[in-house]
Amino acid sequence: MRRNVPSKTKEKVINRDSARCEYCKMSKEDSFLPFEIDHIVSIKHGGGNEFENLAYSCLQCNKHKGSDLTTFVDLYDNIVLLFNPRKHIWENHFYAEDGIIYPKTEIGKATIKLLQLNNPEVIVYRAILQDLDRYP
Repeated sequence: MRRNVPSKTKEKVINRDSARCEYCKMSKEDSFLPFEIDHIVSIKHGGGNEFENLAYSCLQCNKHKGSDLTTFVDLYDNIVLLFNPRKHIWENHFYAEDGIIYPKTEIGKATIKLLQLNNPEVIVYRAILQDLDRYP
């Protein structure tokens, strides 16, 4: 399986969510870090370069997600799927207020935990962007 995503496919992925990270909803325009194409199901787990398996992701979200599909929430016997932007609707699992991303579901809770979506410096920046109507 090719690791490199074709340029035309990348362009379609970027345009699908208006150049926003599909996990934290940060706009590329407002980010200091580069964005990447994430394989929702990693190549290591059998995922491919199909449009439906790709998500636009900020560097931080992609780095923390890695090849993970699940994580533990609370106890070690509670494995929960991560948010999948092709199968889940962001607003059903999260809401943002004062720069903080809050979970509505176990999937939201798992994703916030694993992707470390609420680092203090990011919260402050998102709060400023919210005040400017630039986030989410």
